[in-house]
Amino acid sequence: MNPQKTVYVGEPIKDISEKFEIFRGLKYLWRLKKTDHNLIKKVAYDYNLSFPISHVLASRGFIQKGQIDSFLFSSYEKDVFSPLLFKDLDLALSRINAAIDKKEKILIFGDYDVDGITSTALLLIALKPLGANINFYLPNRKKDGYGLSEKIVKQAYQNGYKLIITVDNGISAINSAQLAYKLKVDLIITDHHRPQDKLPHAVAIVDANQKDCTYPYKDLAGVGVIFKLVSIIYQQRNLTLPEKVYELLMLGTVADVAPLLGENRYWVRYGLGKINKKRSLAIKVLAKNSNLNKKILDSLDIGFMIAPQLNALGRLDDPRDAVRFLVSSNTCEIEKIGDILKNINETRKMLERKIFEDIEFAIFEKNINLETENVIVAANSQWPVGIIGLVAGKLMHNYGKPTLLFHLNKDGVLKGSCRSILEFNIFDALNENKELLINFGGHSFAAGLKLKKENLPKLKERLEHKIVRELAPEDLIPKIELDAEIDLSELKLNLLNDLCRLEPFGNKNEQPVFIIKNVTLLKAPMLLRERHVKCVVFSQGVIKPVIFFNRPDLYPILNNIGDKTFNIAAYISKSEWNEKINIELQGLDIATQ
Repeated sequence: MNPQKTVYVGEPIKDISEKFEIFRGLKYLWRLKKTDHNLIKKVAYDYNLSFPISHVLASRGFIQKGQIDSFLFSSYEKDVFSPLLFKDLDLALSRINAAIDKKEKILIFGDYDVDGITSTALLLIALKPLGANINFYLPNRKKDGYGLSEKIVKQAYQNGYKLIITVDNGISAINSAQLAYKLKVDLIITDHHRPQDKLPHAVAIVDANQKDCTYPYKDLAGVGVIFKLVSIIYQQRNLTLPEKVYELLMLGTVADVAPLLGENRYWVRYGLGKINKKRSLAIKVLAKNSNLNKKILDSLDIGFMIAPQLNALGRLDDPRDAVRFLVSSNTCEIEKIGDILKNINETRKMLERKIFEDIEFAIFEKNINLETENVIVAANSQWPVGIIGLVAGKLMHNYGKPTLLFHLNKDGVLKGSCRSILEFNIFDALNENKELLINFGGHSFAAGLKLKKENLPKLKERLEHKIVRELAPEDLIPKIELDAEIDLSELKLNLLNDLCRLEPFGNKNEQPVFIIKNVTLLKAPMLLRERHVKCVVFSQGVIKPVIFFNRPDLYPILNNIGDKTFNIAAYISKSEWNEKINIELQGLDIATQ
C-alpha cells in the first residue's frame, strides 16, 4: 500500500514550459520561473545579497528598485494607513465612547479560532483600562456553532447588555442582527470576511472588504481590524496602547494565515520584535510546551508551534480559557491553562492523523477516485468538526485538488470545511450554489459551510462541472513552486542572514523553496519512526544531511538509487544547539534523472 501515490491529471501545456523550468518530482510537479540572470546579479550587487536570495526576489517579481525597497524595508509611514479610512469607523467610535462614558454593559462576541481569541483578548485589554463595563463570549464550536446566533443575542438582552461588538465575525449574521435591532441592543460588527449580497443591520460595520470601504489594505485579519479601531480610540484620548496589544496582533495575524505583505508584514515584524526583546509568560509557556529553545522566535515558530496550541482549545473544547490565558497576569493560572493547551493539542494531532489516514485509505481503495474526480469530498459522523479543516488543507496540498470535508450530525446536517487551490475560488463557487446551502462564509481559499446531507451530491456535481469548465488539467497537479537554484557550497551563514531579510514567512510570502541539482547519496538512508527519511548527500566536495518529514515513500527509492544523481527541492533553515548555529535542509521531494 502506498497512500501517498502521485496522481497526475494531465501533462503541462506548452506555454507553462515557456515561462517555467519544469521538473517531475516523485510526488509533485516542480516549477522554477525563468528569470534573467543579469537582473539577479544586479539585485545581488545593489542590495549586497547572496545570489540565491536575489534569485528568490526576482522569482517573486521583485526586480525594480521601488518594489524591492518596499518589500525589504517595512515602515509605519509607508505601510500603515489611517483607521479613519474605514467605512463606519466614526460611527463605531462614537457608540463605543458613549457606552464607556455611560458605563453601559458591553459584550465582545468573538470566534473560537486564534484570530477570534486574540481579537477578543485585544479589545478586552484595550477597553478595560478606559473604564468600560465589558465582558466577552466565545461560542463553543459543538454547542453554539459559528458566528453570532439569535440565542446569544437573546441572552445578552436578558443580561442587560446594551452593546454587542463582534470581532472576527458578524458580516453574515443577518437574522441575529435583526433580532438585536428589535430588542434595542446596539450592534457593532468588526470583521474581515467577505460580505455576501445582503449586509446585517448594525450601528456600524467595520470591514475593509465592503465594496464602498475606502481603507486601501484589504488583507487584515480580524485582529487587525479591531486593532485599528482601538488604536484610534487611544490616539484620540492621547493614551499609549498596552504593549500586549502588539503580541496579540502578531499572533492572530500569523495564525489566521493572513497575507504577510504590506501592513500585515509591518505589524508581524513589529510584534515579533517585541516578544523577542521580552517574552510574555504566555509565550514562554507555549514555547516550552513545544520544546522551542530558540532565542529568537520567527513567524514559522508562531504558525506551526505556538498558535496550534491555542487553536486546539477552540477545535475540541471551550475557547474561553484561551482568552484568560492570554490576558491573565496570574502565573499559576497561565501555567495551569498552558498544561491544558498542551494536552488538548496532543489530542488534536492524534485525531488529525486518524482522519487523514481514513481518507488516504478511501483514496487507496478508490472509494475516492482521484483519476476521475477533481474535488475531494468526504463525510463522517465520527470526525470532529473542529479538526476537519486542518485535514482538508493537508489533502489539498498533497493532491492539488479542492477538498471539502464534513461532520455529519444526527439530524442529517453536514458541517464542513473547504480548502482550495490558488486557481479555484471556493468562496465564489459556494456563492454560486448558495441555494443548496444552509449557510456559508470564508475566503477564496478557505471556507466553512452547512448543508443538508441530501444536497451534497448535487453540490459536488456542480463543483466538478465548474472545475472542468474553468481549469486546465495542469491546475490540478500538486505542485512545488521553486524560488531559486542553490549549490551545497553556498550554504553558509551569510546566506542565512540574507534569508532573514525576507522574513516573516507565511501566506503570500512563503518560506523559499530551493532546488539543489545533481547530488548523490553518500550512504544508505534512514527511516525514522516509520515516517521520516534522513539521508546524507554529496555535491561539489560538500556533504550535507537532509531530512524529509512524512515521506516514507522516498525510503525505498533512495535505498535503491545507488550512485545515480538526483535533484532535491528543499527548505533552508537555521538550527541552534548549545549556542552553535547550523544550516539545515528540509527536503520536500526528489526528482531522479
